[in-house]
Amino acid sequence: VQLQASGGGLVQAGGSLRLSCTASGRTVSSYTVAWFRQAPGKEREFVAAMFRGLNIYYADSVKGRFTISRDNANNMVYLQMNSLKPEDTAVYYCAADARLILSSVRQKNAYSYWGQGTLVTVSS
Repeated sequence: VQLQASGGGLVQAGGSLRLSCTASGRTVSSYTVAWFRQAPGKEREFVAAMFRGLNIYYADSVKGRFTISRDNANNMVYLQMNSLKPEDTAVYYCAADARLILSSVRQKNAYSYWGQGTLVTVSS
């Protein structure tokens, strides 16, 4: 499975962006898919996940502002980001895994496939 993230850019605080993750090589409709982010000098952190297309999970820091979704027909995953804050500035990565268990959904080491990342910069 190859993943490619896109849609990042520069936006003012309070604005919105939608990130896209295109999957190829295999259909990921039954996979757990997720978004992580990494700010400069910080560890990569969990943002949102959709566990096998069923349960959805968010980091507390983005709950109510970000929405993860998927388009199985086109093998794509999205992250709609609203009310962006300067602290949301980071490189955002999409990830996927076919066998991840529910208790590991927030753990970056549990994901086998990663996109290359897309930079989101939120100015104050």
